[in-house]
Amino acid sequence: MIVLNTLFPLFALLLLGSILKRRGITSDLFLKTADRLVYYIFFPVMLFWKVGGSVSSGSSSTGLCLAGILAVGIVFFLSLAYIRYGGVGSFQAGSFSQAAYRFNTYIGMAIVVAVLGQEGVRHFGILIGFLIPVINVMAVSVLIWYSNQSLPTGEKIRFFIKALISNPLILGCAGGILVSRADISFPVFLNNTFALISSVTLPLALISIGGTLSFSGFARFGKPALAAAGFKLLALPVIGFLLLHLFGVSGIPFKTGMIFFCLPTSTALYVLSAQLNSDLEMASTAIMISTMLSFVSLSVALIL
Repeated sequence: MIVLNTLFPLFALLLLGSILKRRGITSDLFLKTADRLVYYIFFPVMLFWKVGGSVSSGSSSTGLCLAGILAVGIVFFLSLAYIRYGGVGSFQAGSFSQAAYRFNTYIGMAIVVAVLGQEGVRHFGILIGFLIPVINVMAVSVLIWYSNQSLPTGEKIRFFIKALISNPLILGCAGGILVSRADISFPVFLNNTFALISSVTLPLALISIGGTLSFSGFARFGKPALAAAGFKLLALPVIGFLLLHLFGVSGIPFKTGMIFFCLPTSTALYVLSAQLNSDLEMASTAIMISTMLSFVSLSVALIL
């Protein structure tokens, strides 16, 4: 029942988002605005509150973070090998590579909150705080390499530093960790404010994701999108599972890691592909397939 009780609400909201978009109740402008509100305001505030208000059980996230970084790195290089030998074109390469290892933070947080509570949120926040900059460097490097854009080294460094210090999710996690370490308690009026913001965050994010899902590119990009989903939803969880055991991760950190490894790919790959000249239809197809198939991988993670 834990699988049904946890995943059904998430996929119901994704379906609702798709239905609302198809019926014309929501529009591209609405979805774009909702994405910006969630990414820049609601979700960072939620991370700050959840991580800052959590109490550490004494278990360390070090092994979890090491397993996460190594697993993502291995899948990153596997995706590059597939691009070279699997017939993925240069225009699709950046989108394909991202789809193989990027993760959907919103779906991950929704599951962690429902299943693991505050302690799980703390470990998840620390994990994504380490991985977001690493993954952005990987994604941008591949996109620039295959897009034939010759950027000066100084401009690349400035791009990476700006992306790192201005990422609202990293700032939210970092602020929450500082508050948690300082043992500061939020007053009631702030707790109530953060609770209201958080109650909006995940439903709005899931409805927005559902509104962007499309089957239109499946005929053209079904094969590479399925291959990317195989890396993301099969190879990454298996490699991650082995590394978690190798580093002796157990308890809530282990459960947090398995949920993370089994998440669908991120909708952010569409935005980054648009900015750095990669195939948007390929990106959209990969997001759709990964999101649908993640029901299976996440079910396994929850059972484990």
